[in-house]
Formats: sequence, structure tokens, C-alpha cells
Amino acid sequence: MSAATENQILYTGRIAYQPEGAHFYWPGSNARVRFTGTTLSCEVTVNVIWGTDCLGLVVDGRLSRVALSKENNGKRMAFLLADNLEPDRVHEVMLFKQLDCSYDYILHGFTTDGAFYEPPEPEPLRLEFYGDSVTAGACVEAVDYVGRTDPCSNDACYDNAWWAYSWQTARLLGASCHLTAQGGIAVLPHTGYFHYPTQIGMDETWDRLCYFPEAGEFTKWDFSRYIPHAVVFALGQNDQHNALTEQNDIRCEGEHKDLWKAEYKKIAWGVMAHYPVETPVVFITTLLRHDRAWDEAIEEITQELRAEGLNAHHFLFRRNGDATDGHPRIPEQTEMAEELAAFLKTLL
Repeated sequence: MSAATENQILYTGRIAYQPEGAHFYWPGSNARVRFTGTTLSCEVTVNVIWGTDCLGLVVDGRLSRVALSKENNGKRMAFLLADNLEPDRVHEVMLFKQLDCSYDYILHGFTTDGAFYEPPEPEPLRLEFYGDSVTAGACVEAVDYVGRTDPCSNDACYDNAWWAYSWQTARLLGASCHLTAQGGIAVLPHTGYFHYPTQIGMDETWDRLCYFPEAGEFTKWDFSRYIPHAVVFALGQNDQHNALTEQNDIRCEGEHKDLWKAEYKKIAWGVMAHYPVETPVVFITTLLRHDRAWDEAIEEITQELRAEGLNAHHFLFRRNGDATDGHPRIPEQTEMAEELAAFLKTLL
């Protein structure tokens, strides 16, 4: 058996490199290897917090997964990722974080009965997304519920960042992507759903590596490690909810609208301060039904940021905010990806 060295693994995402291994926090973060041999295994230490959690897996282009168990938390576990492979062919495997804050894990390494090669070349185009559950791929695999509300109980079993419009957009453009995305998150603290009842907002997580308390102490992300060619912000869906009732009880108007716009702009400027000033910044919401007042406020934000010097754009999908009362499923996410990819081509 041979073990992959660090320079034989291509990592993508906000990942912490520690002596014991690579720590994965954000959805879609991934590690890729190329090798010959008939088997591939990995060693990981997992921290399952809630839900039906899996390691995402792509073996020679075939999507798969490895189930995780809370009973194994803290244990260094070996998982067989692939076997019965053609021995004389160069294989490529991607291991990725399929969900958002329901778990985190440390990847200690890969082993094979063959030999590892240099990793795949990084994609020449780089994208970055800031968003909520739709950007993270929540409930995307509940394909029997297209255009409908979510199943009553899913326990994250339908979540998969691979099918999120964000990652699909990147693949359509031949790009890598970072998904700074978390289900239920809003711009402001104490709104939205993320980490109820002490909700954490994007105002606190946009510059984080570790970003949820159950995974450890909050840490800062080093923006110099990944300079995207375009940045997409997709917030505004959860911002109408303050968790005091079951209703969406925040209106995008008056003083709250002004506060929300100011904080959203502050986040955008915080991110873009690390990137070239000409980098396109695209603001969107999604097909999930919502009050159009938030899109109108985003248009104002876009115009104000352009006047202040950012290369800001506002993109509306053909069925923006009017397609479904539930999370977009794979076909709806694909629809969004195709439209957004076409728009990004005009900017890139």
C-alpha cells in the first residue's frame, strides 16, 4: 500500500491545514487525487453534530457517498472509497464535504494498492459564492418535490452541495469554486435560522475558516489563498425571519431596510478589499419564493456599490422568487446554474 503525499492532493475550499490533517468546514470543500491501483481508502476523524451525514465522493466521474455515524465521533476511521478498479488505468477521485454545519471532519490521508500521481491541474477559472441553504445544496435531492414545499422530515438526507446551482455553475464554466454558504443564514445576527436560538449572521462568518461553534474556535480565513475571478452573493431569503414566530415577520422597509443594506454593503466591501477592484461582483436571490422587496433593495445596493467603485451587477433568474415554496431541487438548481453561467460568461 502507498500513501498520498501532500503534494499529490489537490485541495479546494476553505480548509485548515493542521499537523494531523486537513480540516473541512464549508460545503463543497474537496480533495482530489490521481492514482493507479484497484482500491482507494482514506482516513478521517469525523464530528457529526446532527442529521444524516455523508462524505461526498466522485470516482472517475461517478457520484457516490460514504455514510457517517455519530457513534464514531472523535475516532480515526478508515473508509474504503473505491475497489475493483481497473489496475492499469489512472483513476481520479474527489472526496468532498457534502453538507454544511451538520458535521465537520479531518482528512488524514489517502492510501491505495497502486501508486499516486501528480494531482489534477487546478481549474484556470475561480469562482466564490456567499449564500444560504440554496447555495449549499439543501434538500436538492428531494426530486419528487419539484415545485413543492420540502418533505416534512428529511434530517439533511436530501442535502448535497454537488447539485447546488453554485457548484453546477462552476462546472459549466470549467471553474473551481468556494462555497461560503450555510443553510438558514441571513445578513444580520439574530435573524434567519442558522444556529437558532442564537442566530449567527453572514456579518460574522464571511471571513471565517471555522465558522460554527460545534466545530471549534472561530478562525480567520486567509483570503490570499484563493483569488476568484468573480464573486456571487446570494443572500436575502432568510432575512425576513427573526425566529420569534413561525412567520416571516421582518419587512424590508424603513430603518430595518437601511440597516440591512448597510451591513450587506459592508460585507461586500470586506470581501472585495482582498481582490482586484475590477473583479465582477454579482448579487442574486434564487427561485425560492420570497418578497420582491428584497430584490428591489438588492438593486439599490448594486447601484450604490457601483457608484462607490465596485464592479457590481444584479442578476435576476427568469423565474426569480416565483418558482417554488420549497428548496430548489436538482432540475431547478440546474436551471439556475445554466442561466447564471451564461450571465457570468458575459462578465468574464
